[in-house]
Amino acid sequence: MPKTEIARLEDLAGRVGQELAVSDWLTITQERINLFAEATGDHQWIHVDVARAARDSPYGGTIAHGYLTLSLLARFVQESIKVGNVRMGVNYGLNRVRFTSPVKAGQTVRAHFKLAAFEEIAGGAQVTWSATVAIEGSEKPACIAEMVSRWYT
Repeated sequence: MPKTEIARLEDLAGRVGQELAVSDWLTITQERINLFAEATGDHQWIHVDVARAARDSPYGGTIAHGYLTLSLLARFVQESIKVGNVRMGVNYGLNRVRFTSPVKAGQTVRAHFKLAAFEEIAGGAQVTWSATVAIEGSEKPACIAEMVSRWYT
């Protein structure tokens, strides 16, 4: 998908309520799931034991950690939205997160970003996104989150 380009941070103020960007698709490989397990220490079998998950999981195989899916929002927003005069952005938090469907190893996901709120702060703006992580071929999303960032000019 082409990156959404906004000339100035202030230009976002009039776009509240609009879907502004959709990320590219990303395949969630077993390798990515295993690396996330290593990074976090969460080695639950449903994520990393391929044979057991195939045998015992209600999903027929391993699934990504919900927090892996959530953490990809930072990547997805960076690759899909560019604001011309922003020099730095920081994650400020989350207001609400729901993991509505598991992401099976090998599935492909992408994120949709709707601007939920825009508030000027010293040196920039607090930007709140309604983010939905879609699973290719599925009507039900993997994750719905309200993501808060602070972007500085």
